[in-house]
Amino acid sequence: MTKLAETVSHFPAGGQKMLQTVVRYLLMILLAFIMFGLILLIAGKDPLASYKDIFSSTLGSAYGFSEVIVSMIPMLLTALAVALPFRVGLINIGGEGQLFIGAAFATFAALTFPNLPAWLLLPLMALLGMLGGALWAFIPGYLKSIGLVNETITSLLLNSVAPKIIGFLILGFWHSPRDTVKTPSFVDAARLPTFFGTRIHLGLVFGLVLLVIFWSVMKYTRWGLEMRAIGSNSQAAKRNGIPLAKYLVIVMCLGGAIAGLAGMVQVSGFYGTLFPNFSMSMGFMGFMICWLAGGDPLGIILMAFVVSVIYSGGNLLQLTRGLPYSVINILLAFTLFIVLARPTFFKGKKS
Repeated sequence: MTKLAETVSHFPAGGQKMLQTVVRYLLMILLAFIMFGLILLIAGKDPLASYKDIFSSTLGSAYGFSEVIVSMIPMLLTALAVALPFRVGLINIGGEGQLFIGAAFATFAALTFPNLPAWLLLPLMALLGMLGGALWAFIPGYLKSIGLVNETITSLLLNSVAPKIIGFLILGFWHSPRDTVKTPSFVDAARLPTFFGTRIHLGLVFGLVLLVIFWSVMKYTRWGLEMRAIGSNSQAAKRNGIPLAKYLVIVMCLGGAIAGLAGMVQVSGFYGTLFPNFSMSMGFMGFMICWLAGGDPLGIILMAFVVSVIYSGGNLLQLTRGLPYSVINILLAFTLFIVLARPTFFKGKKS
């Protein structure tokens, strides 16, 4: 670690901080893989061969890498949906439910206005998706702002309500004549464009642009300063004239809007239809990624990519090593525990 610190010291100040952040996360991930390797050894499996299978199937080919990016897109968006409220001290566990409602609002636009051109229909779907997610997040945000219910509990409980609404809509109004458990397929104008002959779609641009906006607002604007002040000491911020209740509601709704956009991205860019279990727990994945990254924008990109590699490579281990898919959850859990304990493992200021 000493030699590493000496090497990093030769970089400019801004580059040092970024490099230190990257190295810190990589070391923590490496430690998690070592601990997971012990579990594989106990189970009688070869950890090196298992890791080779994971990385060769994801990063060993252009197709595998593109699929990693595709699965990373909703994780990136839902992580941002958690990171924004996190900056004002709110814990938004409701990204899953907000994603579902956003997908429902976007699906309404796709099925109601199939004759609109893509340049009009896609923005309409995105706006409605964000509106749906924002409305769903407004409930815990408002209840928190008036001091009635903690947003953590409310947003968590609403996660179980949203899929029921989706199921009701699909089975009651939107079911496909050929299949009663999903909606009709979206028209081409309702599908996000893809790049380079892969399944990577425009949702990646949404995520990266929002990440840059998030970083810029938090670092360079008065809003970002006031949000950081609320997150550090909400009562002190309130005594200094910052409208606390207003910020709590607005920021929670903005987080919900980003999660709702993730729902739109999934149904438009990936599936081209809506069905009850379309999410694959991406809302919960985003929550975990945000906490792994500590809400840091650079950390969110890194951890979203790593989690996507693990998530994408997990299915292959069932075939090549006879491992249940649940072992991937063990690896993700190890990663989470180590990141949360990073002051113990790595000295230095938190990003």
